[in-house]
Amino acid sequence: MARVIYHKDKIVATKWIIGGLIGACLLILSSIFLYLYPFASTDKKVYFQGENPILYSGLQKGNVLIEGDTLFVPITFMQENIDDSITYDEKSKSVIITTKDKVVQMPTDSLTYFVNDKTVDLQLSPIISKNGEIFIALDPILSFYPIQYKKLPESKAIWIQKDGEQYENGRLIDKDVNKEKLRLRTEPSWRSPYTAEMTKNELVTIEGAKEDFYLVRKANGISGYLKKDYVSKQDTVKINISRESKTFQMPKLDGPIQLTWEAVYTKNPDTTKIANMTGVNVISPTWFSLAGSDGSIKNLASLDFSKWAQAKGYQVWGVFSNAFDPKLTHEALKDFETRQTIIRQLLHFSQMYQLQGINFDIENVNQEDGPFVTQFMREAAPYLHDAGLVVSMDITFSAGDNNNWSSFYERPKLAQIVDYLIVMAYDEHTGASSGAGSVASLPWVERNLQNLLLEVSNERLVLGVPLYARLWKEQTNADGSTEVTAKALAMDQVKTWLAEKGLTPSYDEASGQNYAEYDDEAENATYKIWLEDESSLQKRAALAVKYELAGVGTWSRFFGDQTAWTALDLKAAMALTHK
Repeated sequence: MARVIYHKDKIVATKWIIGGLIGACLLILSSIFLYLYPFASTDKKVYFQGENPILYSGLQKGNVLIEGDTLFVPITFMQENIDDSITYDEKSKSVIITTKDKVVQMPTDSLTYFVNDKTVDLQLSPIISKNGEIFIALDPILSFYPIQYKKLPESKAIWIQKDGEQYENGRLIDKDVNKEKLRLRTEPSWRSPYTAEMTKNELVTIEGAKEDFYLVRKANGISGYLKKDYVSKQDTVKINISRESKTFQMPKLDGPIQLTWEAVYTKNPDTTKIANMTGVNVISPTWFSLAGSDGSIKNLASLDFSKWAQAKGYQVWGVFSNAFDPKLTHEALKDFETRQTIIRQLLHFSQMYQLQGINFDIENVNQEDGPFVTQFMREAAPYLHDAGLVVSMDITFSAGDNNNWSSFYERPKLAQIVDYLIVMAYDEHTGASSGAGSVASLPWVERNLQNLLLEVSNERLVLGVPLYARLWKEQTNADGSTEVTAKALAMDQVKTWLAEKGLTPSYDEASGQNYAEYDDEAENATYKIWLEDESSLQKRAALAVKYELAGVGTWSRFFGDQTAWTALDLKAAMALTHK
């Protein structure tokens, strides 16, 4: 009896085990099925946030403020998406917009704004402030940018479109389909939340594709992913918006730029003592400099000099400098009104002295004030171009951060504003801190030039060339220390010094220049000099030709001799290169 009972228990237990295994398998299979089968999500996600959303480049970018019938967009939207150069001037409470030919001032809570100083009247202020945020009326600024907008139904969204945008029109299929399949999904999957429902035959715009889905947008601006099977493509739409701008006709030069600066510190030179300068076609005298934080300008200009230069066939580009004063520069350039004061004076001087251009020599500026310098140039260029003037600006090679002589220049931005950037490719070695060395060794110049050309196009770049050399003196003191000093010599002064010492320069391969050294036993000193001569200047001209630059500029006319002008004659250098 015991054996029979035992046998029955064993049979019952086996059945339970088999049943459990079958149930477990069914549970696993059903779980896998539920996981893999694309059941559509019923979660709905709100697409637009807030009232009157801005739709731009496929995304919501803030919200429009509506006052009466006028639409206002946040200044931050314009800065982040349309034009990062738009600024708000605190002192005048104005929004400043610049284009290639216009400077626009829009004061807050005013019925008037200004385009190149000319008034434009409106029924409602183009600039309003609300809850600490600045808003710009949309309609007045359409003439300055290649954008347009449309109001969308239902959602009250404002769709801002830009020139060149392209999308395809589409239509949903003319079939009855489960509504879950016609919902716009946040991701290309039915399991993702949906943003809106569609109906058969509904028109959409197709803005992209991912896997088996199109990214489509309803007429109300809401978008999402929809299976490609349910959409048929139609025509392609491309946004074309053109805005007229005045084209600047630059005063014509005969060949590439061959500029020389005329250093004017107290009075202008005696023109009867200036010899003919072969190849030179632009003289740039240092006439104007910032004098006060109110934007006043010190003026050393001479109409007689200007007339003499033009009679000789030279264009005259008057130099304006910031007096190389960082504090004064900050005070004068931080406000719109003061910047305008400077520009108005330069326009007045350009007429008074019959100039063909203005050369901006802004140096020694705190790094944080670089944007003020850029903004000043943005505002100056349209006015100067309108007056028919060439706009050039002097820059240095990059020398790292927190360098007042280098790091404040926003070179790529400046290159888009001015006609020419003139790189002052010298002062590699300047004093005791740098040690004795060339003013501008050829390898140093070419290496830095190559780096600069990554930021500035060659047709806008002029190579600055030194016509001076530094005579270095390394003197050993009684205590064994070495004192290093230097003084700049003109080309003829170098020749005189070499003759006096009976020296014949030798070629220095490291600098690519001729070099001379003299030991003075009486002074317990060694003199060293890296020459700027016909050989080195021909190599600098060859660099300008090699990289197809706009020309060369020399500092300064006073330091050069007759061999300098023939050595730097770019027409001759180009002819020699193409032989």
